[in-house]
Amino acid sequence: MKNSIAIFFLFTLFISCQKETTTFTQNTPIANPTVEASLQDFFDRFEAEGKARGYDIDLVAANITGQIEEIDADNVAGQCSYGSNHLSEIIIDASFWNIASDAIKEMVVFHELGHCYLYRGHKEVLFSNGTCRSIMRSGVEDCRDNYTTQNREYYIDELFSEVD
Repeated sequence: MKNSIAIFFLFTLFISCQKETTTFTQNTPIANPTVEASLQDFFDRFEAEGKARGYDIDLVAANITGQIEEIDADNVAGQCSYGSNHLSEIIIDASFWNIASDAIKEMVVFHELGHCYLYRGHKEVLFSNGTCRSIMRSGVEDCRDNYTTQNREYYIDELFSEVD
């Protein structure tokens, strides 16, 4: 009897963990998105920072998902894909995630949400000392990231200041 229960439990677990593939069309209702647990705090921070600046941000209502997985491209810490026929999806590179500090994780997640939620493009400007002026820099220019607790407020203000 115990073996039957264990087999039933494992079978149920296996079935419930299968990835479902759905093709979205204009008329397909979109279910609430999923955000990987380790990304949720950063999604919550983004909403709170937007609210502190007068924006009513609801990433669940915006159908933005978030996953951590390997990105098969050199020097790419995160990606955002969005469009009218599918959920907006943020993917953060697992190798990056495993070694990055909390501040740098926040910067990358906020950058990707800048694309997926705020619809911001890359902004290639730098200060005279060579540091990046925008959290929305692409990484192909020569500016150096300077996202720290001391200047976090500046970068988040800049991120939300470009919102229409």
